[in-house]
Amino acid sequence: MTLREIPTPTAIPDPAWLTAFRVALERADLAVATVHGYLKDVRLFLRWHAGAPGAEFPTINDLDLIAYRRHLTAECGLRPATVNRRLEALRRLCRWAEVEGRLSVGVADTVRPMRSERNRQPVGLNTAEVHALLRTAGTSGHGHARRDYALIQMLVQTGLRVGELAALRCADVEVRERSGHVRVRDGKGGKAREVPLNATARRALQLYLERRTDAAADAPLFLSGRNAPLPIRSIQAIVGRLARRAHLERRPVSPHTLRHTFALNFLKANPGKLVELASLLGHESLDTTAVYTRPSRDDLAADLERSPLNADR
Repeated sequence: MTLREIPTPTAIPDPAWLTAFRVALERADLAVATVHGYLKDVRLFLRWHAGAPGAEFPTINDLDLIAYRRHLTAECGLRPATVNRRLEALRRLCRWAEVEGRLSVGVADTVRPMRSERNRQPVGLNTAEVHALLRTAGTSGHGHARRDYALIQMLVQTGLRVGELAALRCADVEVRERSGHVRVRDGKGGKAREVPLNATARRALQLYLERRTDAAADAPLFLSGRNAPLPIRSIQAIVGRLARRAHLERRPVSPHTLRHTFALNFLKANPGKLVELASLLGHESLDTTAVYTRPSRDDLAADLERSPLNADR
């Protein structure tokens, strides 16, 4: 008995207009991940609107965009930040189509972002949670303990984006006895920067790299079990798996949670140093960094507990 061979589905190429839109996004000096994200969001809209991207640019009007916004919020229940990212992709698509003469002028103006709660700082991990995550990473099986421990330390001690971490080569890391740094060659917006490595990060990297027999300058810093570069999705999966094993249940934990943890701890140790933090995080605007100075829910609750009108004090 022979098994019937199941044909592999062939990828359907993008229509010419969607390819032209992708080229326009790339020329706008956006990060590669941002371009991929916008294209994914546009395809999701087209799937909702017309089933799939067609050869001709779709007919889109303001009622379509209003209905899609309602679909994302009422039916999908997405968070404001996710809805606004998808709407930004449509806004860029509509403005590009207007310039190209494919869409009536002014349609993009109907794409209004959702109001999101901006008076709360992002949530990071507390000290006990970080230590629990590191302890769990240090017990990873299949010979990955040192890799996972170094990976978590790099995220917590440098605040790198997950894509920046995945792109690192061995040559991008310089570790000396009393100093060191990591070089981000292609950060968000194509910007390069250097981030210092503290003693904790340097020690974790040294322990990891001393076992590497293939740590050539152009070799990926973090490898999978098959000695291939560790992709973004795998890093996200590792962090999530370690968080579950460490029983971190206060909130979902991702690489971006560890970036928030780095930022919050930096400002706690260096109050008011927003410019320095923005440089470390690769932010172009201080407004983006200033979110870490906003009060957290715990801060507000503590303030209310200290109120002189609190009768149970």
